[in-house]
Amino acid sequence: MAKKPRRSGDEGKKVKFLGRHLMVKGEYVKDILSGRKRATIRLGIVKLKHNELIVHGGGRPVAKIRVTNVRYKRVSELTDEDAAIDGFASKEELLEALRRAYGEVKPDDYVTIIEFEVVQRLDQLPVQDPYMGLEPADIARLALRYLQEEFNEEERRILLELTRTNSIRAVAFRLYRDLGKRWRVRRVLRRALRMLVERGYLRVKSVANQGELENG
Repeated sequence: MAKKPRRSGDEGKKVKFLGRHLMVKGEYVKDILSGRKRATIRLGIVKLKHNELIVHGGGRPVAKIRVTNVRYKRVSELTDEDAAIDGFASKEELLEALRRAYGEVKPDDYVTIIEFEVVQRLDQLPVQDPYMGLEPADIARLALRYLQEEFNEEERRILLELTRTNSIRAVAFRLYRDLGKRWRVRRVLRRALRMLVERGYLRVKSVANQGELENG
């Protein structure tokens, strides 16, 4: 039986918070990567904790984005221009998409318009770069999100600290009080990246030199 969309009720008025990860439907991934979709419109008041987010769609991470603007409007105030930056042909098409996602959408409900730019595609990563051009914190966040059960307790602590510091040096000092232990952090980071690629969560421009991941 098909799952019914939830009714908005107070959904269009309450405050929600968004962390590092932005989830979208798989059908929107192509438009995000092409630049046609440069915003996402969410029902309710959404407060962002960070300006850089990882977008996930179709069961995998697809891009890293930088938020350029956040606006709040009532549904009745939405325009064709708002629809266009969200990748829709008209306001009516946008409203229909909101109804499919949320059920009943009232004219006085608030929406949050999150405008962004793609700063890094995660389907065309450079294999020749030691960490494929990714920040250590981003690799750690993705590994903990998709592969957490593949790591032991020490490895999960390392990944968690990387999400907080984005620094191999800082993690070695925090966990081991020894900068000489940086090799342990690097080893976990390389393993996490290799597994994300092997499982298809991240994609590279070329797979001809996959062995570089082993030695990066």
